[in-house]
Amino acid sequence: MSEVREFTVGADDDGIRLDRWFKRHQPDVSFNLVSRWARTGQLRVDGGRAQPGDRLAAGQVLRVPPNEPEPATAPRPKRTRPPLSAEQTALIRSMVVHQDDQAFVLNKPPGLATQGGTKTTEHVDHLLDGLQYDLEGRPKLVHRLDKDTSGALLVARTSRAAAYFAKSFSGRTARKIYWALVVGVPDIEDGLVDLPIAKQPGTGGEKMHVSEHDGQPSRSRYKVIERVGNRAAWVELQPFTGRTHQLRVHMAAIGHPIVGDGKYGGADAFLTGGVSRKMHLHARRIRIDHPDGGRVDVTADLPEHFAESMTTLGLDLSLGDRPLPDEGPPPTRAEQKAVAKQHAKAIRKDRKGERRTRGAPERPDRPSTSTRKTAPAKAPAAKRGGKPGTGKPGSDRPARPTSAGRPPRGKPGGDRPGGAPRGRR
Repeated sequence: MSEVREFTVGADDDGIRLDRWFKRHQPDVSFNLVSRWARTGQLRVDGGRAQPGDRLAAGQVLRVPPNEPEPATAPRPKRTRPPLSAEQTALIRSMVVHQDDQAFVLNKPPGLATQGGTKTTEHVDHLLDGLQYDLEGRPKLVHRLDKDTSGALLVARTSRAAAYFAKSFSGRTARKIYWALVVGVPDIEDGLVDLPIAKQPGTGGEKMHVSEHDGQPSRSRYKVIERVGNRAAWVELQPFTGRTHQLRVHMAAIGHPIVGDGKYGGADAFLTGGVSRKMHLHARRIRIDHPDGGRVDVTADLPEHFAESMTTLGLDLSLGDRPLPDEGPPPTRAEQKAVAKQHAKAIRKDRKGERRTRGAPERPDRPSTSTRKTAPAKAPAAKRGGKPGTGKPGSDRPARPTSAGRPPRGKPGGDRPGGAPRGRR
């Protein structure tokens, strides 16, 4: 019988999901088997139980139980990608605006999907075979753009770079700047939209909406670069979270849909006067740390229809590119509450320490006790005597009067002083 196996996670697999690690290094192990191992506690990472969705770190030790023979089934035909045509290869290579040993940055045209789906066979992921060149591994997508959104799209050339870039996006250290034309002019020229977004139920296709009840936190910042009277505005957009259709939903929610975005702006999202009906949302710039040090910082030129609309509206392109500050996104409401709570806790702790040191010897940095107000001292307790109020020696209350000092009781006329005689009637 086979023995338990141990594997050390390599640098190229840093950040990869556990189930994807098996797919890459143990292709004969099915996902169902991995799930069963995890469910029964046989699958361990650094001695602890692991789940298929856990992410691995370089240097961790993966404990794998003996491979169990699975019931014989008809082998599935291996899916192969059809080779690219010369035109497809030329198309993907024409999109490259930056290339190094670890990454490509593409300027994706509008109308081309990033990944495939129902009835979508032509997409960037399919065309990436044209960028493999002499490397063994195939280039990998690390984020995506909507089909009708153009602009900078980062592609990793190696597994190590893909894991590194994925961490940057999940950790919110990657910075993306978008340009957009919006209908109307926002009242606030530099604003933050903080509205949760959820998938809209009961709609065909992928559509999102603002939902306070079940939406995920979503924040976007916008800045007005130039305005066209009250008709339209050219804005810079920066997403601080990565929700589906986030910028489109947020701009429509504040009453300024992106020009050409009929999905979220309806008929109001289109301008007359020769302005294109295509969507005017472009990923202008991406800045992200590089796996080998330094940064990838690339801008992508506007697509033809966007540039023509800018000219038609009389907008000045030289006003667009602004310095990108190094500070991160502003804190969320939850983060602000957490900071305030921690601050209040620290103040209470300091005050508690002051109370504990009231009886301690005086310190030079504290005022003398002679300057403090003190409560009057209590009278000393009696050395001898009974309880207070008993009239016994040592009591702090006078004794109750004896019967000789009390007023006479009883009815008048008796033979007893002050009352009737005692006896039978």
